[in-house]
Amino acid sequence: MKKGSFIYQYLFNPRTVGAVRPSSGFLSNKMVEGIKYKDTKYIVEYGPGTGVFTEKILERRNKETLVVVIESNQAFYQVLKKKFNNVRNLIIIFGSAEHIEQYLKEYNIPYVDYIISGLPFASLPQNVSKEILSNTLKVLKTGGEFVTFQYTKVKIPFLRNYFPNITVNREFRNIPPAYILHCKL
Repeated sequence: MKKGSFIYQYLFNPRTVGAVRPSSGFLSNKMVEGIKYKDTKYIVEYGPGTGVFTEKILERRNKETLVVVIESNQAFYQVLKKKFNNVRNLIIIFGSAEHIEQYLKEYNIPYVDYIISGLPFASLPQNVSKEILSNTLKVLKTGGEFVTFQYTKVKIPFLRNYFPNITVNREFRNIPPAYILHCKL
């Protein structure tokens, strides 16, 4: 079993790796299909894992759009660095989404149009989830969108404390099936 595999990372880091395998192409497509790529300047991805959502974003984005991915798992960070080596307008950060404001300041990014999240809010400590979502609200532009997925609906009431307008879709072809949450202010 490789250190960079989802199953290995899930077994040894179950609080921060929420699945035993990467998301399916079906889920990946649904996560990024609502992005208005033509007019988008900045996209951030929280918890990209091995980069399945990142690939979809990079395929569809306007080439001038800056994409920032933030990964807290060292093994996945190394996978991302190798996989996306020399990709233009992509910043890969080893760190926590809690510090999104700091990262944006470092790179002179004034706001974010979309935040795509693969974070397992159901298993993250409550205080970490609160910090991430509070800081997300500070950097997301007016009219911006936070898109995440979860395997259950248990965290939707918690997310509504930050985003009163949440549209829920389902992707049954993912293993396990997932809820896609499009969150707006």
